[in-house]
Amino acid sequence: MSVVVPLPHRPARAAPVLRPARGIARALGIGFTLALSTAAAQTSLLTPEQRATLPAAATHPVDFVRDIQPIFEASCLQCHGRGKAKGSFSIETRADFLLGGDRGEPIVPGDSAHSLVVEMISGLSPDDVMPEKGKRLTADQVALFRAWIDQGLPWPDSVNFHRLEPANLRPRDVGTPEAAPGLEHPLDRWVDRYLRAQGATWPAIVDDRTFARRAWFDTVGLPPPPEALADFLNDPAPNRRERLVQRLLADDQAYAEHWLSFWNDLLRNDYRGTGYIDGGRKQITGWLYTALARNLPYDQFVAQLIHPNAEAEGFTRGILWRGAVNASMVPAMQASQNVAQVFLGVNLKCASCHDSFINEYTLADAYGLASVFSDAPLEVAECDKPTGEFAQVKFLYAELGGIDPKAGPEARKQRLVELITGKGNGRLPRTIVNRFWQRLLGHGLVEPVDEMDRPAWSPEILDWLAEDFVAHGYDLKHLLTRILTSRTYQLASVGLSETSESFVFRGPVVRRLSAEQFSDSLRFVTLGDYGKAATRYNRNVGLSDLGDALPLRPSWIWPTAGAERAAAPGGYVFKRTFTLPAGPTVATLAVAADDNYTLRVNGSQLGNSARRASTSADHYDLTPHLCAGENVVELIAENLPPDDHRGDPIPADKIDNPAGLLAYLRIRIGDEVHDVATDRQWTAVPLRPANPAAAAAPLAVVELGGVELSPWRLGPDFLDVAAAAPDTRPIARASLVAADPLMVALGRPNREQVVTVRQETATTLQALEMTNGGTLAALLRAGAQRVLAPTGGDLPAVIDGLYRRSLARPPTDAERALALDLVRAAPNPTAGIEDLIWALTMLPEFQLLR
Repeated sequence: MSVVVPLPHRPARAAPVLRPARGIARALGIGFTLALSTAAAQTSLLTPEQRATLPAAATHPVDFVRDIQPIFEASCLQCHGRGKAKGSFSIETRADFLLGGDRGEPIVPGDSAHSLVVEMISGLSPDDVMPEKGKRLTADQVALFRAWIDQGLPWPDSVNFHRLEPANLRPRDVGTPEAAPGLEHPLDRWVDRYLRAQGATWPAIVDDRTFARRAWFDTVGLPPPPEALADFLNDPAPNRRERLVQRLLADDQAYAEHWLSFWNDLLRNDYRGTGYIDGGRKQITGWLYTALARNLPYDQFVAQLIHPNAEAEGFTRGILWRGAVNASMVPAMQASQNVAQVFLGVNLKCASCHDSFINEYTLADAYGLASVFSDAPLEVAECDKPTGEFAQVKFLYAELGGIDPKAGPEARKQRLVELITGKGNGRLPRTIVNRFWQRLLGHGLVEPVDEMDRPAWSPEILDWLAEDFVAHGYDLKHLLTRILTSRTYQLASVGLSETSESFVFRGPVVRRLSAEQFSDSLRFVTLGDYGKAATRYNRNVGLSDLGDALPLRPSWIWPTAGAERAAAPGGYVFKRTFTLPAGPTVATLAVAADDNYTLRVNGSQLGNSARRASTSADHYDLTPHLCAGENVVELIAENLPPDDHRGDPIPADKIDNPAGLLAYLRIRIGDEVHDVATDRQWTAVPLRPANPAAAAAPLAVVELGGVELSPWRLGPDFLDVAAAAPDTRPIARASLVAADPLMVALGRPNREQVVTVRQETATTLQALEMTNGGTLAALLRAGAQRVLAPTGGDLPAVIDGLYRRSLARPPTDAERALALDLVRAAPNPTAGIEDLIWALTMLPEFQLLR
């Protein structure tokens, strides 16, 4: 007798190419007969002898939910459910399961011993074992599977394995619990509910001195200055802690230079390393510092990084140094991975090669998002093998909206901005709230922080903070204030021994100082700084009120019209001669060029850009280099063949390859204005003339357009740089310099990839560097000389100052006596103070935030 298995129409998904018999059966809506199914059995994987060793089918009635669903969830859904269909085989519904995939029908109805799926899960055919990865099924599980097939595959209509909506995706207003005495802060009210649900009581809060040290490091990254700490400790106001947090966050420079390191890690921004030599990687320091100093709302912050102008493009475009590492790692794919990880807490790295085994994202998801950043259609490659199929532009979460695949690159990026920053996307604010919580309290509300599809240990806390953040205009300082002023943040710190699965919040986790915090604190303690920044960025752009309106409007210039769209590779020497009645009081230059420039003033070379990284604005102080009388400024600008078309058969001058130069000289002699900007008064000669023996006649330049001209769109960013006064502030923060061996040993990453959480555990390299490292030894020696110099050898005063600056407290009598003995036992006071500084900075009290 034939056994007929009903085969309903399959839900919409990418269907495999069907054999004619299957296609006809599906189209007619009829079941497969045993005779048709038996045809699949002719391609059996097992020999009769192997089949005889199959575990016998279970004899009791099989319940799908109790017996089969756990097997699917543990071993099958990674590849064949939740939107994935490896080998065109899906198990999202009973109909999908019966339809099978590229290997044919999975079952012979009523005959489990000859069913392909049983043969594969049995593990008896070593070349065809399912699951391919992970733990194989036990004999008891195979027996259950056999019985399920023999009993007619019972499967409740209510059960499916469709793709679930990810956690933390939708906005959710949870309201605010009523206040109680001591729980006026709304965050604390939610934490109180959480603690009571855990059967826990509120731990004690820390004393003022401990709170102050913790708050200083978390807001501005430094120990509290002794005088400012004393003012706080002597403040009688009951809300002194809240007032301290507000004062610290109001210090825009200290805030920006501390949080710059956090964002440098996330946005892959650094100062040297692979890619910076040839311009395949580009700094965004100027844009980022300004955004932090001005507290740019986070939705605008994200928008400007996803659809950037030339100042911010280093995050999504500055990855040409890697090139096409493999077929699935073209620059557009790298951009999509970075955007998804940083802003949405999603790991797309596995899904960029194949349907992910660690989450529910598919190859189509990764390529769909990558297509937003690609100027041409992307061919899909699976496990580095091109498939011949081209990706369809899509957003990761179709439920939030789509992207028109016919739209151009700029329109696609703008639409992506709208989807990610729109109020309907709850994931964006929840991701940054989770990152800040982890940063300040040591353990995320969701862990790991890059797996935001997981539920939070307290969804209500995450939801309340996220919705409060959005309601206050995506203000990052407001978010910090909410956390830092809560009783929750002020609890005594605890060790983190629990795993994420069993985590119970009991207070902030003990944390180590970061590499930058340790390095900065060492210089703070020893009254030093870094000397010189590793960037040309002028901090006055972000920190000053740029009220000086510029009288001129510069234009992008080039010797050929239409160069903003395409220009032939080549270089020109752009020249401007002008006369000044006297030496300038102030003279600064803002310059940007596509692709690079070299600056000469009155015959002297003063600077140059990286090979391909100068379309953001650089700033120079020309005050000492201009003089009364005639002055000559030359900017040698070069347009290079585009890296992303190397190897293409298209002539370089036929590729869209924009070129241009933009400059503004702000010159003041007393109150007189003598500004110069790029315009038609400049001339140009070819850098490499066709006839080197003959003098090249100057060429007239073309004004291409103003500062808003595409593709650069520098706009107000450039004008702010041009209007800023020279930066004379000392460089006291590691965030502005390249890493030295000490910072590398302490965990500062090279930032060639996105880094969202640094390693907290100590390493052997760190121990060696802290005990015997040359970099630390030199810093200690120079620091000892600095702290001794102004004291006239008053050792007790030096010791007291070192304790107050390093540990935020005076030494005890015993510590003071011991320190004096240590210093006096050394060959000389400098060596003794050097030893004392080392001893203080090695203390857990110095290196840990408690």
